[in-house]
Amino acid sequence: MPVISVITPVHPAAAGFISEARHSLAGQQLPPGWTMEWLVQADGPVDLGNFPDEPWISTATGRPGGAARARTLALARANGVLLRQLDADDLLPDPLALARDVHTLIDNPAVAWVVSPCLDLRADGSTGPGPYDPAPGLLPPRALLDGLLAERFPVMGTTVTLYTELARALGAWPALPYGQDVALCLNAEAVSAGWMQEQPGELYRQHPGQATRLRPAEERWVGRKALADQARALRRTGWVYRPPVEDLQEGLGQGEDVWLRNPPLAS
Repeated sequence: MPVISVITPVHPAAAGFISEARHSLAGQQLPPGWTMEWLVQADGPVDLGNFPDEPWISTATGRPGGAARARTLALARANGVLLRQLDADDLLPDPLALARDVHTLIDNPAVAWVVSPCLDLRADGSTGPGPYDPAPGLLPPRALLDGLLAERFPVMGTTVTLYTELARALGAWPALPYGQDVALCLNAEAVSAGWMQEQPGELYRQHPGQATRLRPAEERWVGRKALADQARALRRTGWVYRPPVEDLQEGLGQGEDVWLRNPPLAS
């Protein structure tokens, strides 16, 4: 039975939102035969004692080290063939968000990762789209890297769903002060094809405790260079990741929700 693993790092400023994230995950309607596991990793002294004792939820705590280290510690517990990130203060926008990504990867065997539009969730409950969303469908080979270099990165890195083994092969999240989720997308793009969904895949909550609000300008420049350098180096190796799409098809049968499916790529 295929599993999709969702990883959530939790730092103290976002801990108050974690129950809303749980509800958005609990309401997901996965394709027939699929299950989900939620790997919650506290980054330092965060109280996770009130979490419900449910078999699909796994919690752990590590020393403070930032989101990249927390995600990597959680990755060691992942059993899923697919991997998705969800920050503790963000939400999935509707019950089919994960199912759309699963079906896209099943329907398009050459595609190894999927990203989605992200909606900003403001304090008053209103939402707004990102400014640089690419067109839906198969992404051009350097869409993300070129966007980064132009300071117009087109997607939120946390919307990516990808093969777990690809994340591991790429080293997952680098030890950078910001942009670790962006790095995973850029590195996946360097070695494999990606797809942009038409419907939103994340609600990105705006609040004063966001770590992304605290980036010094010099740190942003250094981080952007590090991201681009790694993606370019990976591209120059010539390695191409070939997705094991057969691992996704186990459990799908006559009862699958064909109305969720995207058209396959032309051969």
